[in-house]
Amino acid sequence: MKKILFSLLTLIGLSAQAQIKMPAASPTQTLSQDFGLGKIEIVYSRPSLKGRAAFGNGTVLAPTGTVWRTGANGATKVTFSHPVTVGGKLLAAGAYALFTIPGETEWTIIFNTNSNSWGSFSYKEAEDVVRFKVKAETTSNSTENFTINVDNITPETATISLKWAKTLVNIPISTDIKTVIRGQVKEATKGTNVTADVYFAAANFYYDMDKDYDNALVCVDKAVSLNAKAYYMFLLKAKVQKELGNKKGARESAETCIKIATEANNQDYVRSGKELVASL
Repeated sequence: MKKILFSLLTLIGLSAQAQIKMPAASPTQTLSQDFGLGKIEIVYSRPSLKGRAAFGNGTVLAPTGTVWRTGANGATKVTFSHPVTVGGKLLAAGAYALFTIPGETEWTIIFNTNSNSWGSFSYKEAEDVVRFKVKAETTSNSTENFTINVDNITPETATISLKWAKTLVNIPISTDIKTVIRGQVKEATKGTNVTADVYFAAANFYYDMDKDYDNALVCVDKAVSLNAKAYYMFLLKAKVQKELGNKKGARESAETCIKIATEANNQDYVRSGKELVASL
C-alpha cells in the first residue's frame, strides 16, 4: 500500500513539474501596421541586453560582420500585403525573412525568401531578394529589448526601424498607390449617376495626393453643383483655386464657405475659411 501511495505521489509530482511554464527569454511580438492600401506585418522575437554588448566584434548577440536573424529564435518575418519598393527594388506581396549584417557605421539589409527559417543557421545568399546598405545612427538612450517599429508613415512611404542598445537603423520603404487610386477615381466618376460625395473624394485625391489641380477643380465644381450647401466642398475649391493662382476665385469660394458654415453653426469651417482668405 505504501509503495502504491509513493508511486501516486511521484506521478503527481512529475505531472506538476510538466506543467511549469516560464516566460520566454526573448518574447515574440507581432506588429501589424496599415500602410498604403494594405498592411505590413512583422513577427519577431525580442532579446534583451542583460548587461551584454549588442553589437561589436565577437559579441554573443549580434556580432559585427555576421548575418543576424534580426532578433532571436526564428528569423524575423516581414509580410507585405501589397507590393512595396525596398532598396530600390520592387518586392511582390508576400512574406520575407529580414536578415541584417550589423556594421560599425552602416548595416547590410537583406530581404530573403526563406521566411520560415530558424535563426540564420540555414541562411543562403542565393535566396536573397534584395540586399542593400543603410547608415546606422547612435541614440542618446539605450534600449534594453530589441525593438522593431514602423515609423514616419505617409500615404506612400515609411521606415522600418530597428532599435537596440544605442543603435538605430531605419529601412526606407515605399509603395505606389496613386496609380491604383487614379483607376478607382476614373471608374467611380464615369457615367451619369455620380454623387457629390464621389466627386468630392476624387477632388480630394487630385488636390492632396496627386497635385493635379486642374482635375481637382473639375471634380470639386461638379461636387458643389450637386450640393450647394456643402461648405467643406467650397473650402476645398478655394484651396484648389489658390494653388492655380486664382486668388479672386479662391476668395469668393472661401467667403461662400464662411457664409454657409456660419448658417450651419460650424465654427471650425468658419475659422478655416477666414484663415484661407487671410493667406491670399
